[in-house]
Amino acid sequence: MFNVPHVHLYLHIPFCHRICPYCSFYKHTPGKTDLGAFVEAILDEARFAAKKNLPPLKTIYFGGGTPSMLSPTHLRRLFTGLRTILDFSAIGEVTLEANPATFTSRTAHLYEELGVTRVSLGVQSFIGKHLETLGREHSPMQAITSVHLLREASNLEINIDLIFSVPGQSLLDWEDTLTQALALQPDHLSAYNLTYEEDTAFFEKFQTGAFQDDSNLNAEMFSLGEELLSSAGYEHYETSNYALPRRRSRHNEGYWIGNDYLGLGPSAVSTLNRTRHQNVCDTPDYLKRIKSIGHAQEKIEILDDEAWRLERIALQLRTKEGLPLKYLLPDANLGSINHLVRKTATHLQLINDGPLLVDSIAAELA
Repeated sequence: MFNVPHVHLYLHIPFCHRICPYCSFYKHTPGKTDLGAFVEAILDEARFAAKKNLPPLKTIYFGGGTPSMLSPTHLRRLFTGLRTILDFSAIGEVTLEANPATFTSRTAHLYEELGVTRVSLGVQSFIGKHLETLGREHSPMQAITSVHLLREASNLEINIDLIFSVPGQSLLDWEDTLTQALALQPDHLSAYNLTYEEDTAFFEKFQTGAFQDDSNLNAEMFSLGEELLSSAGYEHYETSNYALPRRRSRHNEGYWIGNDYLGLGPSAVSTLNRTRHQNVCDTPDYLKRIKSIGHAQEKIEILDDEAWRLERIALQLRTKEGLPLKYLLPDANLGSINHLVRKTATHLQLINDGPLLVDSIAAELA
């Protein structure tokens, strides 16, 4: 039984034309994968999950990988099937990640026809040499064109993903990328500080010293982003996320505040009734498990009160609304971080340089 009015749905589509050297998410080129069989496996997994009498869905997020690699036929089958299996009556947002290199006006029409309300474009930079460093296959002009195509062909909301502290990127380069992004007037912008994740090509270069992590430059770029985006009317509502009024990502907000969510696809994670499980991170194995037992759950964790409290600190402290005070320990001493936080009647919020130091502040509160 569920004690919540709704759940969120995440679908992991792990296919990419090429593997970006900084990305740590589970992904691979399609190779010999039967994409039609993959879509049917997603639907079979949804049927297995539906046996739990899930509440209505509130948001859906197609991530990856590159969900836009699925053909129109496969996307139609996926959407049609999901609508017959899960309860769409309360849906308020459907986001699909897309590659600017493969975008057309027909694509935009298709997404809107299927019920997508929001497209997240993995632009990352508007400077060619930095796109090459990041292993992206699109050009700056293709990124700009994809936004114009979306605007001309649909009423879909647009998010642009950007990365700063790319190797070789200067503060002026970052300002140029932000300026070009703002000129396109997207509904939402995500600005992520590049991190060097294990099992990536970038991490190997970082370990050898070929790439450096400059904390001072990171801070300057973060502050510049906050200044330019806030001045342009974007609400800084989470450490890495900015939105025009009423254009927040409701799906991501659900994660941050601890709503239940169902994950479908290889490597996807679900948290339902404080039970978390992750699917196997291997597409062929995922397909075999779905066919044989209906699910592909590999890791299962029961979140006790302390684990839940620590997760809320790590995630909700990053939001504009802040951390509910009920998650602070009774003897929590804020003295060392008093200049970085503000305590309201109900929440602890970051101020001054707090957003820059959110991870260390979260560790202090844990």
